[in-house]
Amino acid sequence: MKILVLIKQVPETSNVRMDTSTGTIIREGVESIVNPLDLYAIETALRLKKTYGATVTAISMGPSAAEKCVKEAIAMGCDDGILLSSHEFAGSDTWATSMILSKACAKIGDFDLVLAGERATDGDTAQVGPEVASLLDIPLATYVSSILKVNNKEMIIERLVEKCYESLLVPFPCLVTVLKEIAVPRLPTLRGKQNARAAELQKWSINDLPGICSEEVGLAGSPTQVVKISTPKVARHGINIKIKDERDMEPAIEALVQFLKDKNLIPKRGQEI
Repeated sequence: MKILVLIKQVPETSNVRMDTSTGTIIREGVESIVNPLDLYAIETALRLKKTYGATVTAISMGPSAAEKCVKEAIAMGCDDGILLSSHEFAGSDTWATSMILSKACAKIGDFDLVLAGERATDGDTAQVGPEVASLLDIPLATYVSSILKVNNKEMIIERLVEKCYESLLVPFPCLVTVLKEIAVPRLPTLRGKQNARAAELQKWSINDLPGICSEEVGLAGSPTQVVKISTPKVARHGINIKIKDERDMEPAIEALVQFLKDKNLIPKRGQEI
C-alpha cells in the first residue's frame, strides 16, 4: 500500500499580515508550523501503515523553509518526503496549488491513497483536497471521521454529513480529507527526529513536473485573486455607567432598562414583542 500525505506550512500566529499589492500572505519573519489539521492526516497514514503495511510519503509545496514541516512529518514516522519549491509557484491560489500537487502525485504514480487535512488554517477554503482529486480523476471522500475497513482494492469510511454520519465504500486509488476526530496525532520520538535530520528530501521545481508551465501557476495562473484587503473594526457605541455606591444603583438600573427598550429587547409599556 502506498500512501501520499499532502501537508502545508502555515504561520504559527493568528496575527497574519497581508501584502496589499498581491493579496498574498507575508510569511517572512513569521514562525511557521505544519498546518495543525494536516497532523491528523499524517497520523491516519501512520496508523494504516502499522495495521496494513504501507509506505508513507509527505508532500508539501512552499519555499525552502517548508523543508522544516516535511522533516517534521518524517520525524512523526513518514518514510520520506518531497518538497515542491520553485519561484514560479509563489502566489498560487487553491486552483494553481492543486494543479502543482496533482502533477507531483501523478509523477509518483502507483499510489493507493492520498490523505489531506480538512482545510488549512491560513486559507480556510477546504478546496485543495477535492481539486487535487478532480485533477487526478480519482474518487474523493471529504470530512472523514473514521476508516472502518481496508483491503487491497477498497476501503470503507465514515464521514460527517450535516447532522449525522454516512458510510461509504471507496475504491483505490482515492483521496480522503480527514476530520480531527479520526485520530490523536502523535509526537515525534527521539529516533524519529534523528531519522528526519538524516533524511535526504527530494526537492522538485517546476522543471521536474511534466505537463505544467509557468503560466499555469503562481499569480499568473491563479483565476482567483484578492482585489481588496481591509481590517474589520468593531465599533461599540454604548453607555459606560460607574456605580460607586448605593445611590448610583437606581439611575444605573433605569438607564439599563431604557437601553434595552430602545433596542426592542424588552417591551415598552403597552407594547408586545
